Amino acid sequence: MWIAFAFGSALFAGLTAILAKCGIKNTDSNVATAIRTIIVLIFSWIMVFVVGAQKGLADISGKTLLFLIFSGLSTGASWLCYFKALQLGDVNKVTPIDKSSTILTMLLAFILLREALSPLKVAAMIAIGVGTYLMIQKKETEEKKQDGKWLIYAIGSAVFASLTSILGKVGIQDVNSNLGTAIRTIVVLIMAWVVVFVTGKQHTVKQIDKSSWIFLVLSGIETGASWLCYYRALQTGPASVVVPIDKLSILVTIAFSYVVFHEKLTAKAGIGLVLIVAGTLLLLLWRA
Repeated sequence: MWIAFAFGSALFAGLTAILAKCGIKNTDSNVATAIRTIIVLIFSWIMVFVVGAQKGLADISGKTLLFLIFSGLSTGASWLCYFKALQLGDVNKVTPIDKSSTILTMLLAFILLREALSPLKVAAMIAIGVGTYLMIQKKETEEKKQDGKWLIYAIGSAVFASLTSILGKVGIQDVNSNLGTAIRTIVVLIMAWVVVFVTGKQHTVKQIDKSSWIFLVLSGIETGASWLCYYRALQTGPASVVVPIDKLSILVTIAFSYVVFHEKLTAKAGIGLVLIVAGTLLLLLWRA
């Protein structure tokens, strides 16, 4: 079942990027992240009470709580970077970099969690790495000018996302995955709103138009669904395989970026996408 949950996470995560991109067109990215997190928090705690996981609150150890908090902080940092990158750059460039966190996650899983690193896994990492590089190369035709900072934010998103996966894997070992997700979301929410007030952007909430509100809410719901599937998969499956499957959300994102934003892939980027998918499938083959 963990494979099914991992693919569910990929589907919802792919839709999240597109909906979020629509929602942050006319909204500060930090404010948008903070608003989306409220939706995710509500969604997460509803699921906790639906499955009756709230009974496990008293049984959470200090160590587990600490890892959940650190995982939440990493998630918050990743989100802030990711949605800022989305606001500044094209979806089909930002997303591949964010998904490249797969490589760092596999290395950290090998070093910290003692998960095996076979020749097939190494080949998969190389394919994903080369594929990501090809996808972020400049288009051969003239492209619109963009703030080069999107790349820095996208890389930051990938680094923090990989730390999130490792810390989250450790944090949910002895706790219900729905409850672990809900606790982490509280940390993300606090962090997101602290950033909003520190940057003095809280007054812009009143300026958000109706259309942006709808997309932000829908994006938050998709994120909540993705998280619940993702951490349920992490609880029973190996992080080095669950994470790459989740990153297949790039297929959903790229498809919708073409339909919604008319962002087209060059031949080079297309080859890169094929390599990323091939690398992920190699990991599944190894697991089988």
